[in-house]
Amino acid sequence: MTTLSERGDLSRAARQFLRTESGSAVMLISAAVIALLWANVPLGYETFWHTQLAVNLGEWSLSLDLRHWVNDGLMVLFFFSVGLEIAREMTLGELRGFRAVAAPAAAAIGGLMIPALVFLAFNAGTTAQNAWGITISTDTAVLLGVLALVGPRCPDQLRVFLLALAIVDDIGAVIAIAIFYTAQVNVLALFVAILLFVALLALRFARFWRTPFYAVIGVVMWVAVLASGVHPSVVGVALGLVVSAYAPRRQDMKRALLVGKTFILDPTPERALAAQAAVTEAVSPNERLQLKIQPWSSYVIVPLFVLANAGVVLDHETLAAAFGSPLTWGIIVGLVLGKPIGVTLGTWLALRTGIGRVPDTLRWGQLFGGAGLSGIGFTVALFVTELALDDELLISEAKIGILTGSVLAALAGWLVFRLAGERGGQCSPSGMPTLPPRPWRPVD
Repeated sequence: MTTLSERGDLSRAARQFLRTESGSAVMLISAAVIALLWANVPLGYETFWHTQLAVNLGEWSLSLDLRHWVNDGLMVLFFFSVGLEIAREMTLGELRGFRAVAAPAAAAIGGLMIPALVFLAFNAGTTAQNAWGITISTDTAVLLGVLALVGPRCPDQLRVFLLALAIVDDIGAVIAIAIFYTAQVNVLALFVAILLFVALLALRFARFWRTPFYAVIGVVMWVAVLASGVHPSVVGVALGLVVSAYAPRRQDMKRALLVGKTFILDPTPERALAAQAAVTEAVSPNERLQLKIQPWSSYVIVPLFVLANAGVVLDHETLAAAFGSPLTWGIIVGLVLGKPIGVTLGTWLALRTGIGRVPDTLRWGQLFGGAGLSGIGFTVALFVTELALDDELLISEAKIGILTGSVLAALAGWLVFRLAGERGGQCSPSGMPTLPPRPWRPVD
């Protein structure tokens, strides 16, 4: 059987993902700049985001400030899109097959562990030691956006590798948030959430797909997880993993063609609806939802999250405290040095032991540059900051470290690409030429 993933080039869905995420980097950076300007003028940045907003239903009430509505509410849709992408890649894409996923997975694990150890080397025994999770995650959108600007001339294979790395990286970050940044657990509420998730699994295996049912169960599940004390980000990922992904099946394609022909012969409204339904059902629910949600996630939700969380006062006192703080330096060194060292070491070990492979056209110089860019930690780093730290001074120091480290990581990646981006020999020792892509056909 031939699937979308067996093409030599990027899949159509992956190309759409890369275009969307790369374009959203501009929105992300713009939101960060606006947040910094807003926080440094007397326009009530913190006052605004601490405004309470309540939802009342009879005697039941849920009240959160605007920042938490963004962080605990809207960001669930961001993690939902992450879950969708993980499910699709594991079924059809770059995470399909052990050797294909082993190298980027090993790189991601190295990129999770080494920065955390570097951070703890600066902060072990201090009040900020619990914030090690700030350094572990890569911001996929900004990484791909910067790669498009500073990367090598033909970076498609590098983008594929970094996309797979970022997905495994996201899995690790979500697991870390769920395990290490949950203070207290309401067992009853968590049990209700688990039962709802089991219900969603039953609907999937029964091949029952009606968006309103999933949406209602998802909202109730979000409320239950929020009440349990576990961060609701896990709800988004779990919902995304439930949504099935598959390549277009031959019988669905034939049905769409047949119904389309009947519409052409007799273009009635009923046959138009039937043709539309047949074409829609030929594409998996996973890819249909990605098409709808990803632009909202990339262009609205994540920039709004950055706007709500990236603001920090940059006066002389704050900057002096930050750059004399082990918290700030632990984040900077973890992102700029720890992350690329971990990614490179993990990749080298996967290739050295033979458990993984990378595309034959990918060179070590390109990999070093991509590893440098992987130190751009932004969205999830800010996310963990709000979970790990309570002291406002430490939060400011952490944000300054995140912004500084991400900028330095981008500059380091650019410098490596300029000096060695097209050099360094192939990462794979096989030396075999790349085969041309095989023509796509639907699966039987």
